[in-house]
Amino acid sequence: MRTFLLVAACVSTTAFAEPKPQDAAASFWSQLSQHCGQAYEGKRVVARDDRPDLLQGNERLIVHFRACSDDVLALPFHIGLVDGSWDRSRTWLYSWNGEQLELRHDHRLPSGEPDESNTMYGGLSIEPGTASVQRFLFTERTADDGSALGWQIEIVPGERYTYGTFSGDDWTWRLDFDLSKPLDKTPPAPWGHE
Repeated sequence: MRTFLLVAACVSTTAFAEPKPQDAAASFWSQLSQHCGQAYEGKRVVARDDRPDLLQGNERLIVHFRACSDDVLALPFHIGLVDGSWDRSRTWLYSWNGEQLELRHDHRLPSGEPDESNTMYGGLSIEPGTASVQRFLFTERTADDGSALGWQIEIVPGERYTYGTFSGDDWTWRLDFDLSKPLDKTPPAPWGHE
């Protein structure tokens, strides 16, 4: 009887143990990876007050979970413009930096060449994060009031993928993608990755 109680106590304690930060990051990575090969429609939820030129709200937005490996997740972000053309310049790159996640933005010109004035910016995850939310600190800048700036990414598998920027505790820009409805046809490769 004592052995049973001891085993039960150990199981109970383990079941409620807090996950280690790297476990949360690994779970987040795994949840992103579940959608590999699929593309999803999105919408702008929060607009940037300081950038009225950054998406007007009438564009078609698509994220494509295009390339997945143990080291890198590449998610091109396609923007369908009102005139029928497409901006395929952006790819969100997730990778590992030790036990932390890293987010980088690969920006390309229509020629496929890197946009040297605006590419590969990003930051490391702010620990500990969770399996569904990771924040990445923009170390090169802070807000005018000294608040941290960066990117917040949320994933609810089969439901929602959110990409956005934050200042302090507030969203400054936010896009939500509907993971419950994969597109029948995935978009072509982003610029420079054909």
